[in-house]
Amino acid sequence: MTVLPTFSDVVAASARIQGKAHRTPVLKSRYLNALSGMELFFKAENFQRVGAFKFRGATNAILALPEATRQKGIVAFSSGNHAQAIACAARDAGIPAVIVMPEDAPAMKLAATRGYGAEVVTYDRYSQDREEIAARLVAQRGGTLLPSFNHPDIIAGQGTAALELLEETGSLDALFVPVGGGGLVSGCALVANKIAPDCAVIGVEPAAGDDARQSIAAGHIVKIATPRTIADGAQTTSVGALTFAIIQQYVRDLVTVDDAALVATMRLLAERMKIVVEPTGCLAPAAAFAAAPQWQGRRVGVLLSGGNIDISAFARFIG
Repeated sequence: MTVLPTFSDVVAASARIQGKAHRTPVLKSRYLNALSGMELFFKAENFQRVGAFKFRGATNAILALPEATRQKGIVAFSSGNHAQAIACAARDAGIPAVIVMPEDAPAMKLAATRGYGAEVVTYDRYSQDREEIAARLVAQRGGTLLPSFNHPDIIAGQGTAALELLEETGSLDALFVPVGGGGLVSGCALVANKIAPDCAVIGVEPAAGDDARQSIAAGHIVKIATPRTIADGAQTTSVGALTFAIIQQYVRDLVTVDDAALVATMRLLAERMKIVVEPTGCLAPAAAFAAAPQWQGRRVGVLLSGGNIDISAFARFIG
């Protein structure tokens, strides 16, 4: 297993991506504070470049490559946000990218990935193995495979979101973070453990896909069938070796929310904060609202991981 990233790697990533990734705003809502009884701080990665936190890790990983290696191009697989992030970061670096994406990925994510200049290879997420397809492309064409979460530079880059949040808010009592493959929650946990050790990092999965929670309970990585959930960014079948090790050490708890709660949260954030957050991005706030009785009067951070959703689907969900 590759050596685990550290807090120092997150600090290095922050310097590396400065001026390339946005320092996204931390939003507050008096209404939601009153409704929940918590003091909430929303890290709005829906305002990040490509509309999601994934741009942080993609940019850091590409820029960390030696120049000669980087010029051979990048291969990646993703349901959407990592795809867009790699495509955009590769374009910025002036290098080619090939992305393996599910054929039923949201149309806007497919279009955006192609729009950034990447070549898209589609597959059936329920019957084909995206990792095998990506490995075959690397063997045929060359280039570096950058997975969406199980990579030290990806994890370190994602952790910069929590670094910025805690720099702005000071110490928090809890931090709710979405969990798909575990890259974001791992990076955030590394940061919180170092600069806010009393902050409880809580990972949030869709109820239909709680592979991380099952893995922690079993003491080893558990692989599940592709979950059927509207949280398409969290339709992973297992966490990675790196992210599992970090989650074991530093994540206080793993909880789940169902699709109905995600829809209700999308509507609430649109109505009260006037923001568009995709279903996966609603995992953390939905869980925070559900856990409100436990955190009354406390300072709680919430990672809004992205805002990439087809407008027609968004209208249908909140209508």
